[in-house]
Amino acid sequence: MSKVAVVYWSGTGHTEAMANAVLDGAKAAGADAVLYQVSDFSPDKVAEYDAIAFGCPAMGSEELEDSEFEPVFSACLPKLAGKKVALFGSYDWGDGEWLRTWEDTCKDAGITLAADSVKCNNDPDADGLKECAELGKAIA
Repeated sequence: MSKVAVVYWSGTGHTEAMANAVLDGAKAAGADAVLYQVSDFSPDKVAEYDAIAFGCPAMGSEELEDSEFEPVFSACLPKLAGKKVALFGSYDWGDGEWLRTWEDTCKDAGITLAADSVKCNNDPDADGLKECAELGKAIA
């Protein structure tokens, strides 16, 4: 049984809803999955998991939330080699540039994403939640 962490930051609840769907998908696929708000996760915990799904909405001018999420993610990045990693998040404006930049950051660090990233415009609809569950299954 694989161990999966779903680590997220959410300001409006949209990315939190996505995180719960990712968690449900991972559990449905048989993983031992745990949900963490980013403030409860540290780089030291990376070693405990086979796979980690990170969720963060677009903030500012299409960037990761920079006071809590980005510092933790950046500190985790060097420890993610050999792990299944997936990304998800919500946005309100733009076209998802923040997610493409985030994917490039992973690629530049030598991380191959284990599943296609999922983005939802504002509150995730049924299709978005289904995509999140599939992401969870893919990394389980």
